[in-house]
Amino acid sequence: MGHVDAEISTQPECWRQAATLAAESTAALPRPGERVAVLGCGTSWFMAMAYAALREAAGHGETDAFQASEFPAHRRYDRVLAITRSGTTTEVLAALTAVRDERPSTVIVGDPDSPAVEIAGATVAMPFADERSVVQTRFATSALALLRAHLGTDVSALAADAEVAVRAPLPVDPARIEQVTFLGRGWTVGLAQEAALKCREAATCWAEAYPAMDYRHGPIAIAAPGRMVWAFGEIPDGLAEEITGTGAAFVHSRTNGVHAVIGGWAAGRPPLDPMADLILAQRFAVALAAGRGLDPDAPRNLSRSVVLA
Repeated sequence: MGHVDAEISTQPECWRQAATLAAESTAALPRPGERVAVLGCGTSWFMAMAYAALREAAGHGETDAFQASEFPAHRRYDRVLAITRSGTTTEVLAALTAVRDERPSTVIVGDPDSPAVEIAGATVAMPFADERSVVQTRFATSALALLRAHLGTDVSALAADAEVAVRAPLPVDPARIEQVTFLGRGWTVGLAQEAALKCREAATCWAEAYPAMDYRHGPIAIAAPGRMVWAFGEIPDGLAEEITGTGAAFVHSRTNGVHAVIGGWAAGRPPLDPMADLILAQRFAVALAAGRGLDPDAPRNLSRSVVLA
């Protein structure tokens, strides 16, 4: 078993530890009513997107997500929250430095001895979720589990779904798929972006991601037999029928249990929380890489942390 496979399988326990850590880290995390900017790069940015949408929907306050290099440091926020596995990413360190003396900042980080810890005003360290792999899986979802716990979500239920996701058969045989598009709405748009990134990173697969409502405004043109559309969370009425009408495979697990179109997988069981569904997408990406003769532990042109000169 490679690093990525092993780290994917540990996510249920990591989420439980993250929930415990959230309860111990209240003072460092955003407070209700604060105007918050959440920063990250790559996978961490997509988790920031998901959290920002969840926090606003929960009524905790205005929350914006930024790719760290594009953070508008001149805007007034009550708190800047950065998510970074390594704590060494150049753009994250620059953003934290820019606000260091102006407003409270918090970093969620895998390595408690990293430079980001020295710059940020407060730290929530998750060494139990840190990873050896280049392709990020458990740290990202554990950071989101921590933030969802802080918003009041029952993470024990999420972890139970994760236990299913790490063992369940994949909904579609990766060998049958030449292209995949992931869709989301609200907070799951970030999950869709992350799932597509996993396929690109691990398997060099042509993978895209869109808000589900916008998918029909052009991107559906590439749907066809031998391709797949995978949706997280709620989808617009009629979209499933439009996608299956193209001949593309359609994978979907809705959180409310009213409807599930999952290609025959797990028929009759309650659908997974979208974050657990992301685990299935991670496993799909790794299986896709294996089927193409690629090593997901050695992805092409990538390093574990981007540190610029």
